[in-house]
Amino acid sequence: MLKVILVASGKGGTGKTSLTAGVGAALAANGHRVLVIDGDCGLRNLDIVLGMSDRVVYSFADVAGGTVTLETAMARHPVYDTLYLLTAPAKVPALSERGMDQLAKQAEEAGFDYLIIDGPAGLPAEMSFLAHIATQAIIVTATDRACVRGAERCARTIEQEYCIQRIRMVLNRVRPRLISRGRSGNIDDAMDEAGLPLLGIVPEDEDLIACGNSGTSIIAAKKHGAAKAYQNIAHRLDGERVPLMKI
Repeated sequence: MLKVILVASGKGGTGKTSLTAGVGAALAANGHRVLVIDGDCGLRNLDIVLGMSDRVVYSFADVAGGTVTLETAMARHPVYDTLYLLTAPAKVPALSERGMDQLAKQAEEAGFDYLIIDGPAGLPAEMSFLAHIATQAIIVTATDRACVRGAERCARTIEQEYCIQRIRMVLNRVRPRLISRGRSGNIDDAMDEAGLPLLGIVPEDEDLIACGNSGTSIIAAKKHGAAKAYQNIAHRLDGERVPLMKI
């Protein structure tokens, strides 16, 4: 059965796109057929992080609008044969719930195990159409209070307005030294304030910048740091019991 996951955040700069790319690659490396969608219309950059800018022609709006089929529009990753991308349109399109339903139906018929949507930051109007097909959500946040507060509000809206019941949190770009010095919120406080179950902890990793700029998958480039965290999250999405990383 197709799992449709919306990746969201209360504010920008939390690392949603890197997480979507990393977890998508980890799931594909584990043998799953994965479709990732860049839902950040106008500010699209998932194709850059995945190293697929020269492979995309059509957007998810073309599929949802019936212009082309999913099979025609989706682009295959150059390294992971079971990882595919649908990019975002250059501007916010006219979407419909029916069109998004058709997109999800085509993904299921194509044999995908996961459809992961890299949603826009905050809660713009187009979020409702992306959330319409989601069966669960991941809220990405840093540990600072402003991000955590935004994460909590984002989660409540997704739950109450979009009726997504399974919502989990990823603490991203965690910096142990700042936490130990009291200069950044700690993990327990972030969990308490957000009121969300924890799906994963991703440490700050400078290699993400280099990999993102070159379009190299961090999953292929290294085995520790953020790469290991993404792999652990992928295993948990599969229902496996994996201990949280020690930060």
